[in-house]
Amino acid sequence: MSRVYFMSHPEVLIDPAVPVPHWGLSPRGFERMQALLVQPWVRGLDTVWCSTERKAIEAAAILAASVGVVPGELAALGENDRSATGYLPKAEFEATADTFFADPESSVRGWETAADAQRRIVAAIATVLSAIPAGAAIGIVSHGGVGALLLCHLQGQRISRTADQPGTGGGNYFCFERETYALLHGWRAFEAPAA
Repeated sequence: MSRVYFMSHPEVLIDPAVPVPHWGLSPRGFERMQALLVQPWVRGLDTVWCSTERKAIEAAAILAASVGVVPGELAALGENDRSATGYLPKAEFEATADTFFADPESSVRGWETAADAQRRIVAAIATVLSAIPAGAAIGIVSHGGVGALLLCHLQGQRISRTADQPGTGGGNYFCFERETYALLHGWRAFEAPAA
C-alpha cells in the first residue's frame, strides 16, 4: 500500500498590496516546515508535488530537498480562485469562505465555486498519481481550502466547512491510500506526534 500525504502550506507573509498567489512563507512558516521534517513518514517520500503559488513552492522546496528530489509543479493544485476579490480582511474573508462552503454550486463574490474547485483538485490529484510509478509515496503541498474539498471527496460527504483544517495558519496534513483513495487519517498539525 502506498500513501499520499496532502499538506497545506504553513503561515505566510500577508501583504494586501501583493496578489495572494504571490505571498511567500513567513518566518513562522519556514520554522514550521522544519518541524514537519522530523515526521518519520517524510523520510519515505519518493516524490513531492505542489501548486504554482509561491507559498506552496517554497514549502515544497524545503520538503523535497530533505529527501533529495526536485518538486513537480501543477497549477491545478492551486487554492480556490479568489482573484475577483483579492485580499480580504480576516473577518470579511471568513464570512465569504463560510458562504463558499455553504453554497458550493454558486460563485460567491466572483470566486470559483466550491464544486468547481473540488472537481479541479480531485482531477489534479489523479493527474499527479498517474504520473508517478506504482508503489511510490507521494507528498503534495497545496492549500487548506482545496484540501478541505478533497477531504470531503475522500470521505464521500457533501462539501462542508467542517472538513476545513484546524487552526488559523495552515501547516496541516492528511493521508490517504493511493490505490483506493481510502482516508487513513484526517488533518494533523505538522508538529503532531505521528500515530
